[in-house]
Amino acid sequence: MKVYGIYLAIMICAVLLISGVSAQNVDNPVRYTVTPATNLTLPDIIRPMTQSTITQSQINLYSTYISPGTSSLTTDLNWGNPSNSLSLTIIAPDETLGPYYDASDGTLNGRIDLMVTNPGGSLTPGTWEFEVYGNHVQGPQIYNFLTY
Repeated sequence: MKVYGIYLAIMICAVLLISGVSAQNVDNPVRYTVTPATNLTLPDIIRPMTQSTITQSQINLYSTYISPGTSSLTTDLNWGNPSNSLSLTIIAPDETLGPYYDASDGTLNGRIDLMVTNPGGSLTPGTWEFEVYGNHVQGPQIYNFLTY
């Protein structure tokens, strides 16, 4: 019986980790790919960052315009406190991606650092929206959010 419990725990962890790292909507021909972006960093001086706070069940919305021909978009939601849980949902003009959680980028560290690409070409131009949600937050949590 112990072996069954260990097997079940391993399978649940595997499903949670695999589903968080890559997401595609099979009903939509765009099929964006979302992958960890931890190796892509810009110097702090040129990163357009927003700092805010969030509480339990609060939603903060952001948006950016994606120009025609843009090949990728990187998002970085960083609160640095893995005991609190935030989520990020990316809403493209033609598809909703997520929600993504702390471990979606492969590391449990109070940060969701992702890159969105379209293997079939460019990202859909237009306004992209980003929903930051206070999934499990004790008190107000300060965070930084940026897209580039």
